[in-house]
Amino acid sequence: QVQLVESGGGLVQAGGSLRLSCAASGRTFRGYNMGWFRQAPGKEREFVAAISRSGGNTYYADSVKGRFTISRDNAKSTLYLQMNSLKPEDTAVYHCAADNSFTPPTDWPAYDYWGQGTMVTISS
Repeated sequence: QVQLVESGGGLVQAGGSLRLSCAASGRTFRGYNMGWFRQAPGKEREFVAAISRSGGNTYYADSVKGRFTISRDNAKSTLYLQMNSLKPEDTAVYHCAADNSFTPPTDWPAYDYWGQGTMVTISS
């Protein structure tokens, strides 16, 4: 198993930036594709971004493309999500997740391990 703990959430004004982190422990971090998902109150969980084991391939939801950047540091067993130009509609609980498929999936049920989430609130 792998344990995931997110951090870095908070309250920022629209147009601001935040960087989320996801610290992994347990099995080898580099053996997993990683993803970020978010869930706003009253809405379904949605895909945000994903990254392959090596970090060489990244994938983004259209709603965050050009504003968010996913990255990973396998030496530190940590996943990141740099979020710029934040909008009120980005308000949600953000979760990181680990997957051992061949390529990173974009559908949340495919992921095997989840963190507890970190709250991001964007004020207008």
